[in-house]
Amino acid sequence: MLVYATAQDFADYTKAPAPADIDGDLERASERIDELLLCAVYRVGGDGSPADAREREAITRATCAQAAWSRAVGDPYGVASAFGTVKIGSVQLERGGGGAAGPPRYAQDAVSILRAAGLLPGYVIDGPYW
Repeated sequence: MLVYATAQDFADYTKAPAPADIDGDLERASERIDELLLCAVYRVGGDGSPADAREREAITRATCAQAAWSRAVGDPYGVASAFGTVKIGSVQLERGGGGAAGPPRYAQDAVSILRAAGLLPGYVIDGPYW
């Protein structure tokens, strides 16, 4: 599996030092980006990475956006959609909206970056809107 961004890429994107444990988040974010790029058409090099520098940079930025978003929402594995209510000690969280759909799986910034680069020709329908 390709990991599309490094800790330095993440630091450059967020304009802050990368956390010590960012590598795992970037790996999971790369998996989410692979899902988004499933039907995308672009040239790749011998190692499978995007051959075009502009597309490679967009995929790296989208990966960083996905990792930053996953960290911000506190759900790096995307499992929050499996639970309507979560209770840990005295803290209880309930899913809003009343629908059966869970929270989004993809960072909207990541989707926007890929779309602006021409890598997502359609729309990503995610979360409770499906």
